[in-house]
Amino acid sequence: MRYDGYTSFSYLTPGRDYRAYDLAPELNRVAPYDLGLSEDQAARAERLLRESMVISLHDHPQVYPADLRDGVDYAHRGRTPLAYLGLSRSGLDAVFDNLAGPTGCITSHYGWTWTDVLHDIGMRLADVAHQDYVTIARTVADLHAARADGRLALVLGLEAATPIENNIDRLDLLYGFGVRQLGVVYNEANLLGGGLAEPRDGGLTRFGRRAVERMNKLGMAIDLSHAGDRTSMDAIAASERPVLITHAGARAVWPTERMKPDHVLRALAESGGLLGIEAAPHSTLSPAHPRHSIESVMDHFTYCVELMGIEHVTFGPDTLYGDHVAVHHAFAHLFAASKHPTVERVPYCAGMENPTENFRNVIGWLVKHGYRDDEIAMVVGGNTLRVLNQTW
Repeated sequence: MRYDGYTSFSYLTPGRDYRAYDLAPELNRVAPYDLGLSEDQAARAERLLRESMVISLHDHPQVYPADLRDGVDYAHRGRTPLAYLGLSRSGLDAVFDNLAGPTGCITSHYGWTWTDVLHDIGMRLADVAHQDYVTIARTVADLHAARADGRLALVLGLEAATPIENNIDRLDLLYGFGVRQLGVVYNEANLLGGGLAEPRDGGLTRFGRRAVERMNKLGMAIDLSHAGDRTSMDAIAASERPVLITHAGARAVWPTERMKPDHVLRALAESGGLLGIEAAPHSTLSPAHPRHSIESVMDHFTYCVELMGIEHVTFGPDTLYGDHVAVHHAFAHLFAASKHPTVERVPYCAGMENPTENFRNVIGWLVKHGYRDDEIAMVVGGNTLRVLNQTW
């Protein structure tokens, strides 16, 4: 592992070249989660973490300010530090980096402008270019090469195609800038289709079908995490390649729009696609574990494995470094309200709070619950490689 202690933007002088913030700690912000593993189970879990290709299908591996009252100002300045230290302790070989996501609000309070997205991508690329541990992956061969070289591969992704507006060729530009995964829509409808927060989902538009076709031709993975149900079904049918739902769960386990219904999950699996199980606070809860933790996350995992087959499920935790609940409060104007049962509010999802701990704990949980080595290797990265080999 090649990490040498580099921190984001250390080629510049803080306070002179840019405004620096007191950032949240990358390690031990919250107490470690105790899975209750035996000594043999812990040793097996660590071995599997080392031996498996471990890929997070969806995260935002940046560091937020320790005081989220600074969050909006931090977002407007458009310089989001990558958590090199935290990632170096994660056991991850690759992470789909969805950058600042909807909180990338440099020229607009509401995100997803073309200028802001290009700023976000360019800033990440400039930072990564000044160090030798993280590398940008554009092909499956890049993923394997990074692992062999002790480096961490970042796959650049965006949660919404909204910034392309009505210009189909912007998909080519995004691909040229290194983006290899793109969401069709983020909650609210756009020119491609309907979002999960809309009262009516009209499905994939004619322009949306052209966009799916173009992404297939480019070799860009299609994500339906925030799409409405009809738009999801239309996109699965329209795509000639398998598609992704990078971060969600099962609506049959927890009845919110943010979770996916059985018919969408079955169609995803039947088309060869892949679901990443979500862990952002107050998302993948379950009746058995209504206080959000790795246990409720894994209730979604076990349900989806039974419904879809283990070869169609992985993990897209959708986590970050900092107070994720406070991020949601600071940027509440960006997140559509979802109808859901009353939930017990928690300060974080215990056991899956950040990218450093997520996959170590997932592997430990799977070991404890009797999964085979080959099954664990599939769900922490092997399934993702299979789909990318068909998609990219």
